[in-house]
Amino acid sequence: MTQTFSAPTVSLPRLLLHLEGFALFVGAIAVYTQQEGSLWLFLALLLVPDLSMVGYLRNPRIGALTYNWVHTYVVPAVFLALMFMIDSEIGVQTALIWFAHIGMDRMLGYGLKYPTEFKSTHLGRV
Repeated sequence: MTQTFSAPTVSLPRLLLHLEGFALFVGAIAVYTQQEGSLWLFLALLLVPDLSMVGYLRNPRIGALTYNWVHTYVVPAVFLALMFMIDSEIGVQTALIWFAHIGMDRMLGYGLKYPTEFKSTHLGRV
């Protein structure tokens, strides 16, 4: 008996969410480059938002809460606005790196987490 495996289906909304992540990733990098941000700072901070997963050491509910808080567009957008208001170049660049991280995650299929388990996201199971 031969088993066949089919590739997972990709819905249009899911594809659009991945493309949206790609657009944010590329756009944030473009603006960061225009701001003449340091490549070393970019590389050093790109994965820092993933430290929010530490909440999963406690339990999935707290893990999802901390992860989602750091991986939603709202928080870095407010941070970016504040950094513009106080004219902080490094703050603006940090916000752009933060946006690039979120875009990269969405592009790769990592979505906001449900409190049931780490692999359960708004983009489907990881």
